[in-house]
Order: sequence, then structure tokens, then C-alpha cells
Amino acid sequence: MGSQGNGTEYLLPASLGVLGAVIGSIVSVRIMMHFTKKFYNYDPKTDKAETSTEKFITEREIRDGNAIERALEAILDGEKTGVDLGLAIIPGVIVICTLVMIFTLEPSKAADGALIFTGIAYEDVGLLPKLGALMAPVLTPLFGFSSPQAIAFQIASLGSVGAALGMVPKFLKEGSIGANEIAVFTAMGMCWSGYLSTHVGMMDALGVRKLTNNAIFSHTIGGIAADVAAHYFYLLSQLL
Repeated sequence: MGSQGNGTEYLLPASLGVLGAVIGSIVSVRIMMHFTKKFYNYDPKTDKAETSTEKFITEREIRDGNAIERALEAILDGEKTGVDLGLAIIPGVIVICTLVMIFTLEPSKAADGALIFTGIAYEDVGLLPKLGALMAPVLTPLFGFSSPQAIAFQIASLGSVGAALGMVPKFLKEGSIGANEIAVFTAMGMCWSGYLSTHVGMMDALGVRKLTNNAIFSHTIGGIAADVAAHYFYLLSQLL
């Protein structure tokens, strides 16, 4: 965004996007709490669930060996975990984002207006903008997109928000998006960051892999709620 002027014109929309992300996170957490209460057989009358945290609270597991050995082992385990995490997010970053770019960008145009493929960069099939145009009656009231191409950011965010952000300068340069889209993109980017690469790992770490699908569902609804909230926050700001 900073490539367009000094970027200060998008300070308010980005701030509204952060506020939308807060709303989305609340929605996501409340939905997830519904599933976890059922999973743990939570009883609202006694305010208790069928699980015990006593050992977790009263006991602290430590590694074997002296301080230096434990420090080295912790460093090596941390590096291994970082590499494993990097490998885990590669499918989302490469596969999803590549597919999004293939289906978002359009072929070149010949002098007579015909679509052609010349082999240069950024030539693809342009399917998503067409689908976005068909979905405009739904997308416009919810998100306020001024161009069907903007839907590409949401879909790319499923794989990698960082890669999705790479599309923003191009969209701004083309005039496909404006301040409203910046607000919506900010909310979506914050809510859907790590969408396909974190849930399994998080649920494994918590020992409740059965809740993975519930976590993804909650995350999905939370991201959409964040987008809608950011859009209407922006509209409200234009009335003040």
C-alpha cells in the first residue's frame, strides 16, 4: 500500500479492518466454544467439564540433564519444529496460491481484442473474475467489492495471506480496489492467516485432533464475519 503515495490514505481503512478482525475473532471463538463444550460434556449448572487440569497446573515436566544439555536440546527441538512447520505450510502457499493466480489473471489481448497466450508472466485463464461477476449480487452487499477480481484475495488467503498481499499493489495500480477493499482485506488477512496450515498442528498440540474440522468451520465463519464487519464499519465512517 505504501507504493501508492505514502500509504497514509489507507490508515483509516486498515484500522477499520483491524476492528473487523476483532469482531471476526469473537465470532470464531464463540462458535468454537459451542463445539468444545459438547466435546468435553460441559455442564452449565456445575460449570465443570469431564476433563482434569490438575496435573497440568500442579506439575511441570522438565528435560533430563543439566542446564546446558537441556538448553541445547531445546534449541535443536525448536529448530526441528520450525522446519516441520515450514514444510507443513508449503502445500497451502504453493498449491493454493498458484491455483488462485492461474484462475484470477487473464490472458493477453491481441490488437483485435481476442484473448491470446504469448507465454509472458501473468497470463492465465481468468476464471475467478467471471465467477466473481456472477456472485456480485451476494458479494457487493456483504463486502462492497467494486471489482470481481477482489475475490482472489479471499481465496488466496486460504493458502497464504502473505502471498495474497502480493496481489494488492497490482490491484491498486489497476484501480480494481479502493479503500473499502483495503479494510476488508485487512480483516480477512488477520482472521484467515494460517487458515490451511495451522489447525491440524494446533489441535494435535492440544490433543484434540477430532476438533480440527470444527476449528476450520469456526475459522471460516469468523473470517466472513470480519469481512462483513469491516465493510460496514467503512460505510459508517463515510457517513460521519
